[in-house]
Amino acid sequence: MAPKQKEPCYVLGVGMTKFIKPRGKVDYTELGYEAGIKAMLDAQISYDDVEQGIACYCYGDSTCGQRVFYQFGMTQIPIYNVNNNCSTGSTGLAMARNMVSAGSADCVLVVGFEKMMPGSLQSFFNDRESPLGTTYAMMATTRGLSKAPGAAQMFGNAGKEYMEKYGATPEDFGEIARINHAHSVNNPYSQFHDVYTLEQIMASTKIHDPLTKLQCCPTSDGGAAAVVVSQAFLDARPHLRDQAVLIAGQCLATDAPSLFSQSAIDLVGREMTQRAASVAMAEANVTPDDFAVCELHDCFSANEMCVIDALGLSAPGKAHELVRAGGITYGGKVVVNPSGGLISKGHPLGATGIAQCAELVWHLRGWANNRAVPHTKWALQHNLGLGGAAVVTVYRRADGKEAAVVDSASVGRVNKQGYNPAVEAKGFTAEQAKRVKSKDKTHDFAMTATLPMMKAAQAKV
Repeated sequence: MAPKQKEPCYVLGVGMTKFIKPRGKVDYTELGYEAGIKAMLDAQISYDDVEQGIACYCYGDSTCGQRVFYQFGMTQIPIYNVNNNCSTGSTGLAMARNMVSAGSADCVLVVGFEKMMPGSLQSFFNDRESPLGTTYAMMATTRGLSKAPGAAQMFGNAGKEYMEKYGATPEDFGEIARINHAHSVNNPYSQFHDVYTLEQIMASTKIHDPLTKLQCCPTSDGGAAAVVVSQAFLDARPHLRDQAVLIAGQCLATDAPSLFSQSAIDLVGREMTQRAASVAMAEANVTPDDFAVCELHDCFSANEMCVIDALGLSAPGKAHELVRAGGITYGGKVVVNPSGGLISKGHPLGATGIAQCAELVWHLRGWANNRAVPHTKWALQHNLGLGGAAVVTVYRRADGKEAAVVDSASVGRVNKQGYNPAVEAKGFTAEQAKRVKSKDKTHDFAMTATLPMMKAAQAKV
């Protein structure tokens, strides 16, 4: 079946919180609220312009999305709650794009947030079949189990297979982590800003061969949001055209039968990444060689290696050679994860895909002036969740031009916020929040922090 023609769809506004260690100090309502307010400020819209809302999170009760969105206004629009494992944020973006491109909405607000628990990922429904049960069973059959966290075992095994088949070394995976940590220094939203030598990376605690601790992403609390709009919505605001970023190609793909081929690389979604990349790039009429910058799903350094290969950024089986040649950082073939990636920026599951989008939007606008990548005309995003879903998105500027670096003072004038959010993480004022919230369909009680109130009430029962 031939792909259906899609109407143009743009990312007009983005915003995010700092990614922080999960210590229970900030609730998901605050994380989602901050990200959403910032995205609407960036898009220079109000919540009354929003026709549909999409909330992205993995850990939380049903309708957490409404709890977040009601803080912006109670305008009775549809609000959808999305959980698609680690690709949740990008799944929300794909849904928004489908809504806009199909003509069912002109303006969609996507908000991703996550309040996580310290330590490795956990399952809370142990009285029923796990959605990853067959994946773990295949791993147990082919590679055996260890005491390491399950995700580290799966991705570590993929790294082992890449070594066995193609000649990569443990140091190649360590170099990927070294680069991501080095990149994060220039990202004000990153959970970590520490720089390490390769020797320090390799000497950190072994998690599951070949992975050491500094090659694994942390759990994180955080929020990110994007405003997705139609051509008509943008045309009505021509003064915002320079900041609009076109979603030129996109595909959400799920697993093929090769998932159970007994290959550890296939078990972490190689074919769904290849499928999503092929479809998205074909829609945008680009090849892997057209990209100067890419944000991809480096939950572990081993996955970055496998994904570089699956996206076609390297020749098949040659991703480690690209890494060794300095090809994934500044001065190389393509800058991968200028944000610091999941390994150093952090990984609040529902926010991750939207934070990747924000990073690439800032690059295409020329706003990421402290980490700009020369000759950026196209940007590539990859977000993956086991279970599974892979989302690949191709972005370009609305005017089709190569991004020119913009100084921060100019950004602050254009966005009417007085600063450049790509290089400086700030909060917002009450006046700014009022500017973007619904003008006459809000209620103060929607902003109430009810947890202390309910605990006090229950204590009296």
